[in-house]
Amino acid sequence: MVKPLTQAQSVPQAPAWDAMTLLVAGVIVHDRTTARVLLLRRGPDAKFGQGLWDLPVGKNHDGEPILTTAVRELHEETGLTVDPADLRLAHVIHGARGVEAPHGFLTVVFAADRWTGTPVNTEPHKHDAVAWTPVQDIPEAFVPTTHAALTGYLTGTTQITLDGWT
Repeated sequence: MVKPLTQAQSVPQAPAWDAMTLLVAGVIVHDRTTARVLLLRRGPDAKFGQGLWDLPVGKNHDGEPILTTAVRELHEETGLTVDPADLRLAHVIHGARGVEAPHGFLTVVFAADRWTGTPVNTEPHKHDAVAWTPVQDIPEAFVPTTHAALTGYLTGTTQITLDGWT
């Protein structure tokens, strides 16, 4: 027989932050008119992937909805502004572990084909280039997980990438 919960047992508990998967958002900015995407090249002082191309991507803040993370990170890294309503789910990356993510990470990648602003490198301490790149010329030197997400989005072939799982 199942016993009813007492008042003390039904109180929400604090999250177990030390065991939680890191939540990350990325954005594929896709200029369909010119068949280009916006990419960043990670600089020599980046925490990982130095010299590799990447999507605008970044960590979720405590209590922040993932769409807000995507909008904020895109603006912080490139100066572009996108309306959350213009973001479409493009890909999910689930990594078993990563830099700053000993318990794994989940990256939700969105695509946007509407934005305002002109891209600039607003975080030169993290990136050494921001560039529009033709979709047929995606560089080979690319962070593997976000490369899989971008390729899956552009070809319509995959929607999830599992990284580091045995």
